[in-house]
Amino acid sequence: MSQVKKGKVVSFNKWGYIFLIPFFVTYLFFQLVPLVTTFYYGFFEYYEKGIKDYGPYFYGIKNYIALFSGKLLLKYSLNTLIMWIIGFIPQIAVSLLLGAWFSDARLRLKAAAVYKVIIYLPNLIMASAFSMLFFTLFDDNGPVNGLLMALNIVPEGEPFRFFRYTLSSRSLVGFMNFLMWFGNTTILLMAGMLGIDQSLYEAAEVDGATPTQVFWRITLPLLRPILVYVVITSLIGGLQMFDVPQILTNGAGTPADSTTTLIMFLNNNISGNVNYGVGGALSVVLFIITGVLSMIVYKVSTQKED
Repeated sequence: MSQVKKGKVVSFNKWGYIFLIPFFVTYLFFQLVPLVTTFYYGFFEYYEKGIKDYGPYFYGIKNYIALFSGKLLLKYSLNTLIMWIIGFIPQIAVSLLLGAWFSDARLRLKAAAVYKVIIYLPNLIMASAFSMLFFTLFDDNGPVNGLLMALNIVPEGEPFRFFRYTLSSRSLVGFMNFLMWFGNTTILLMAGMLGIDQSLYEAAEVDGATPTQVFWRITLPLLRPILVYVVITSLIGGLQMFDVPQILTNGAGTPADSTTTLIMFLNNNISGNVNYGVGGALSVVLFIITGVLSMIVYKVSTQKED
């Protein structure tokens, strides 16, 4: 009788593997094959000049040497890091504040669920639509300049050209990333705060601790794993920053390439002036960096508490 049951279990299990076939086929053709091809082209000289293809000719590690010996990789890495920092610092600060606010049972906030939905809504808007909105708002003839001239902050007929200056262009990109992602970060931090044992807060209150002391001595230390997770996943997302500066500057990275990110640099090597070798090498570098950061997230999220 047990043998019959065992045979039935095995026969049912095979359907699970059958239903997994579409996933593995999709992964093979649309992820694994392109990934292997990217590694392959990173070692070849392969580019387009006009309508003529040159290569692929085996190039060894010369593409990687060209990347690290030139100034463009460092410049675009700094651009990406600066715009990520501009967006992430207010993002984590506001998210911590809102998370503490929503998770504090003593406040008894009314319609808290409505507020949570509202702050999360920007995360649901496509970055391309968000970029087009900001491009229209901060255009030379846009509503923001109209308001500045109406308030006599800038002279009439002389609009402030936001996309002509490095600081204002980078600040707009960082501000947009902050608006799109602070809701998601708030939900993550709030979930971590709600998981903290409430008896710790009650004991601190009995001992006469102020709300500020409770936040710095209890909440933040116990949130460390989630904070590390948020920082590193946000940094991984920052490395992939593309659509916002691409649309906001029409792909030019103006002014003077100050808003050109690593992914925009990669895109320039696989479209327009095509250089598959450099594009492949840069993709491998980004893959390794992302892999290292992902391993850090894994280690932090799986380590045992003392």
